[in-house]
Amino acid sequence: MLPLLAATYFMVSGGPYGLEDIVGFGGYTFALLLLLFLPFFWSFPTALMLGELAAAIPDEGGFYAWVRRAMGPFWGFQEAWLSLAASVFDMAVYPTTFVLYLGHLAPPLVAGHRALALELIVVAASVIWNLYGASAVGGGSIKLWLIAVSPYFVLIGCAVYMGLRGVHNAYGGHASMAPPANRDFATAFLVAMWNYMGWDNATTIAHEVENPQRDYPRVMLTAAVMVMLTYLTPIAAVAWAGLPAGLFFSTGAWVDAGRIFAGAGLAVAIVVAGSLDAFGTFTNLTLSYTRLPHALAEDGFLPAAFTKRLKNGAPWVAILACATCWALALGLTFERLITIDLLLWGMSIVLEFLALIILRRREPTLVRPFRIPGPNWVPIVLGVCPTLLIAVALYLARDETAAHMSALAFAVLVAAAGIPLYGLAWLRKRRFAREPVSVPES
Repeated sequence: MLPLLAATYFMVSGGPYGLEDIVGFGGYTFALLLLLFLPFFWSFPTALMLGELAAAIPDEGGFYAWVRRAMGPFWGFQEAWLSLAASVFDMAVYPTTFVLYLGHLAPPLVAGHRALALELIVVAASVIWNLYGASAVGGGSIKLWLIAVSPYFVLIGCAVYMGLRGVHNAYGGHASMAPPANRDFATAFLVAMWNYMGWDNATTIAHEVENPQRDYPRVMLTAAVMVMLTYLTPIAAVAWAGLPAGLFFSTGAWVDAGRIFAGAGLAVAIVVAGSLDAFGTFTNLTLSYTRLPHALAEDGFLPAAFTKRLKNGAPWVAILACATCWALALGLTFERLITIDLLLWGMSIVLEFLALIILRRREPTLVRPFRIPGPNWVPIVLGVCPTLLIAVALYLARDETAAHMSALAFAVLVAAAGIPLYGLAWLRKRRFAREPVSVPES
């Protein structure tokens, strides 16, 4: 259970890194209220849905297998396509974050083309780690998580101490709770949603988990609580210490807070931990996303080469192919990567809730080691909450742009590309199914 919990935690969060913009754009009060209440409408309904489906259908490919079983191969393919398309934007974030945090420690190290070289090193190291198998990634993630969050215990302790001693008055006192001058609540809301998404990624490795029926429901709900506390506690502590939100909070601002509270030593520790967090998240998401091409290949939608595994179970062809695509995407400069990622992932999560509802009606006798309490209309209510939040995200992103068009239009075009791709994959599957199999003579 612990390796799966660590992997899930990294796939969703990894630590409070990436929260800075929520405070910088919305202020402490808005950030704390948002991070406190958003999980009850976004994270917990999703965790309950994933707990039931992962325990009932612990198949390779996770959510792809659920949607395919409930709605047929076409929608199963669309589910996999949405997730893989979102991964292009999602996976570009973490090597960039790695470089941003490292730049606080040694700016010359990330100057010019060195930044891209470091991002490629992150990708290559992740590939090597994943080739050792799911158990190696999960077990190593426990140690990596302890290292990544440890500086924040020191940061929280220093912030609480400064608040109790009244030192916060030197930084503005309780006036720091006021919204910053350049507030942008819409951007803060989208960043918060992005920081609370990715719960379904851990389900693609269900076939490699020893006791998925028991562990997935526990892991999903435990991780949801852990992530919420991870986000709320350091922000509340820094707000108590009185650091002005508008002056100190942008990407990498935790480093500045550590330097103010405890000097260069804590700042360096946060830089190292932030870099390790980005690497850990990238590695665990590699573990998740690479199981999708393998599952598609087993269903005949991709070449059989993608079904090849090492002795430890690692789908090495899928790992190398996905990593190559992500490495090529590092040079792309899309505006609002987070927005595109959120929109595509949001579409996939709606399909997963539909799969839950359909399977409840179509397969009432399916063994469900964990079942969402209540009658069959409860999953519908749970699914409405994330769907409405996705609709809100679409509205808030109406003015965002990507590739010289609106972010919404761009996301819709990417999603719609799954339709012709399915047609090509179906024709390929049908052609190879018709080819006669040659039997060697005895």
